[in-house]
Amino acid sequence: MELIDLRSDTVTKPTPEMRAAMAAAEVGDDVYGEDPTVNELEAVAAHMTGKAAALFVSSGTMGNVAAMMAHTQRGAEVICGYQSHVFRNEQGQLAQLCGVQAHPLPEAANGTLPLDLVAGAIQGDDQHHPITSVLALENTQNMCGGVPLAVDYMRAAGSLARAHGLKLHVDGARLFNAAVALNVSAAELVADADSVTFCLSKGLAAPAGSVLCCHDEFIKLAPRARNALVGGVAQSGTTAAAGLVALRSMVERLADDHAHAQQLAHGLAAIAGVKLDPRAVATNMVYFDLDAHVAQTDAQIMARLREQGVLIDFLYAPFSRGFRAVTHCWITAPMVERTLAAMRHVLAT
Repeated sequence: MELIDLRSDTVTKPTPEMRAAMAAAEVGDDVYGEDPTVNELEAVAAHMTGKAAALFVSSGTMGNVAAMMAHTQRGAEVICGYQSHVFRNEQGQLAQLCGVQAHPLPEAANGTLPLDLVAGAIQGDDQHHPITSVLALENTQNMCGGVPLAVDYMRAAGSLARAHGLKLHVDGARLFNAAVALNVSAAELVADADSVTFCLSKGLAAPAGSVLCCHDEFIKLAPRARNALVGGVAQSGTTAAAGLVALRSMVERLADDHAHAQQLAHGLAAIAGVKLDPRAVATNMVYFDLDAHVAQTDAQIMARLREQGVLIDFLYAPFSRGFRAVTHCWITAPMVERTLAAMRHVLAT
């Protein structure tokens, strides 16, 4: 039985075009800046995000860490969301690797950090306090339902950051999902950001890699941070080649993933025992809970879905009985219908 893997869009496999590009990639030593495929990828990524320069990194986490290392000094503070990846899912890298303190704030239901809370959290000049250096936003905001943060909000956040002398960093792991959902360019979404990361390995389906995009003066610091984290990867053009294909051929089709997520959300909402408002689904992520009267445990439900050939993700707090299903390029409309049939079977028996 073919598994329908909805656990994450990180499970995507490279397309045949990507595999061919990787095999034929022209490579060089990227540590010396001599890998032509990496250089091309960085130029394309910088152009698409409206930034002056870009740096190819191994993962989104590495890109976020490198950005924080370049933006801050030890003892500084970073304002971020309580549900953000940089706070919840990067092993405390702000403290471990950057020597800075996270100041998490609760997100609103739409995934934004309320800017009045941000303004109130910025430290003054008291020598006892850390220096607030960075405002970090996530777009799309994963744990708030994969919601895109709108252009107007991003501009307002950028204005607030500039007014207080902060850097604005955007964890744009799924930036192009946000851009497609909002029908704007990625560059427009992050025009006010000092730095932005995006992943090639999620909805864009490349096998690995992310890109950190930023201004000229920042890019002089970012490679040093990357080197401290992992060292240079010499002939990384083989991986960058897949990233180029991703940027050139996989962005617009993200709308298909969003449509399949809508199909899944509306179908799940119609199943007795499922708690879900389809209107909350804006991109490729479907978060849902189960009613308290559903007797089966979460583990039992996931195991029984697996028996039906369906894999989904289980989420812990703040969800009561929370699950996540993520559509991607290898999920089709018939697969969504199979998933719905499996869920109906599991909850009915």
